[in-house]
Amino acid sequence: MKPAYITDMEEGNEMKPDKKSRRKTYAGAGTGIVLFAIKGLLPGSFLGGVIGLNIARSLLGTPAGSMLLPRFIVGLFMLIGVLISGIIFIAGSTAAVWLIGFAMSPLKMVRRSR
Repeated sequence: MKPAYITDMEEGNEMKPDKKSRRKTYAGAGTGIVLFAIKGLLPGSFLGGVIGLNIARSLLGTPAGSMLLPRFIVGLFMLIGVLISGIIFIAGSTAAVWLIGFAMSPLKMVRRSR
């Protein structure tokens, strides 16, 4: 006897997202936001600022003290660093929770068929 999830796939029934999988995805995104706020905001800003300083130094020579362009470059790269860090944390935790839920769904289908 085949497991229930294999027979459903063979018959052409598509897996539709249900409310539970959406809730798990939202929970993963919420977890990612919290992790980003705790662990990713400051390092993303710091690393982006360092990259911005290096780029400003390579473009303009020595770091020019009060010029507007180097400050703009550093601020822009700090923002980019924070955005990349946020994307990594939020998308990563959402994908991880979704994969865990997806891996556990065949077990629930087998349990229901018994």
